[in-house]
Amino acid sequence: MRCLVLVLLCLRLGEGIMRIPLRKGRSVREVMREKGVPEGLLKDLRGDPGRKYQLGNAVAYEPLTNYLDSFYFGEISIGTPPQNFLVLFDTGSANLWVPSTYCQTPACVNRARFNPSLSSTFSGIGVTYTLSYGFGDLLVALGYDTVTIQNIVIRNQEFGLSLDEPSRPFYYLDFDGILGMAYPAVGIGGYNTLMQNMLQQRQLAEPIFSFYYSRNPTYSYGGEVILGGVDPQLYSGEILWAPVVQELYWKIGIEEFSIVLTVPGQFMSAFLQALGTEESDYGFIVDCSNIPSMPTLYFAISGAQLPLPPSVYVLNNNGVCTVGVESTYVPSASGQPLWILGNLFLRQYYSIFDMANNRVGFALA
Repeated sequence: MRCLVLVLLCLRLGEGIMRIPLRKGRSVREVMREKGVPEGLLKDLRGDPGRKYQLGNAVAYEPLTNYLDSFYFGEISIGTPPQNFLVLFDTGSANLWVPSTYCQTPACVNRARFNPSLSSTFSGIGVTYTLSYGFGDLLVALGYDTVTIQNIVIRNQEFGLSLDEPSRPFYYLDFDGILGMAYPAVGIGGYNTLMQNMLQQRQLAEPIFSFYYSRNPTYSYGGEVILGGVDPQLYSGEILWAPVVQELYWKIGIEEFSIVLTVPGQFMSAFLQALGTEESDYGFIVDCSNIPSMPTLYFAISGAQLPLPPSVYVLNNNGVCTVGVESTYVPSASGQPLWILGNLFLRQYYSIFDMANNRVGFALA
C-alpha cells in the first residue's frame, strides 16, 4: 500500500464551530514578474517540496503548499491588544509562526510584524528554533501570547517570532506566517500546538476541522476553513473516509493513483509525456485548447475512485496553461514513493480532518 500526505490557508455555524474565510494570494511567479525578476530565477526556488517529510537531524521541517502557483490564507490575531496577520492554514506542519520586529531582513520588513513590546499578554521563552524548508531555513524565537481566530480565543499559546527570513521566497509571498494543523509529533517538542490548546480550552464543538477551496478563487474569497465541524452546504454526496496510517502528518493509505502537485521524480517524465506538456520557466505548459481532451486523473482511496478532471489540475494564468505539478525525490519511511496532494485536489474535494477518530474525509465540493 502506498501513502500520501495531504499538505496543503465570518459566520458562526453553531456554538464552538467557526467559519474563517480564505483568500487566494498571487503565485510567486506572478509577484516575481510584477517586480521585474527574470523568469529564469524561478528555477532557484523549486527545491524539493518533499524534503520536510524526511525527518533527520534537523529540528523541524515545515511545508509551503504549492509554493509556486497559489496560496490560500486567512486572518488571525496575536496579542493584547490584537495584532493582525494573514497566515497559511497548513495541514502539513504543526507550528504557528509570524514575522516579528526582531527580524530586519527585507522579507520581514515587507509585511506585518508582531511587536511583543505592544502586547500586555506576551511572555518570552528565551529559546530559538530553526524551521527548515526545501529551499532554506527560517529562524524563530519562541514566546507565549493570546491567539484570536474570529471569536475563538486561545490563551498562553506558544508561537514563533521570526528572527531571520530568507528573501527568496518569503519576500514574494502575499501571506505573513503559517498556522500548522498537523499532529503534535510534527511540532516543537514540549509545547502544545494551537490545535491541542483549542481542544484543551474547549474552544471547539468537535475535534474536527474542514477545508473548502473555491473552484473560481479570488483574493477576497478563495474558500473557507471551518474549525469544529463541517458545512453540508459545501459538499454533495457521501463522505469517503480514509484512516490515518501514521499520527504525524495527515497520512493515509491509497491503493492506486495518478497525481497532481508533487510527483516522485522517477514517475515525472512518463507522467508529463502522457499529458503532452513542455517545460519552461512558466512551468509545464500545455495548449489551452487541448484541456477538454486531456485525461482525467484518478485516485483510488478506501476502495473508491476519486476523479480529478483537467479543468482542475491545469492552471490558466492569462492564457498560459500549466499542469499543477512539482517533482519530489524523497521516499516515505516505508520505502514507497511520497506523493503530496495539495489545493488543486482540494478544490475538487471538500476535506475533513477528524482528530478524534484519526481519519480524513473527502466529499465532492
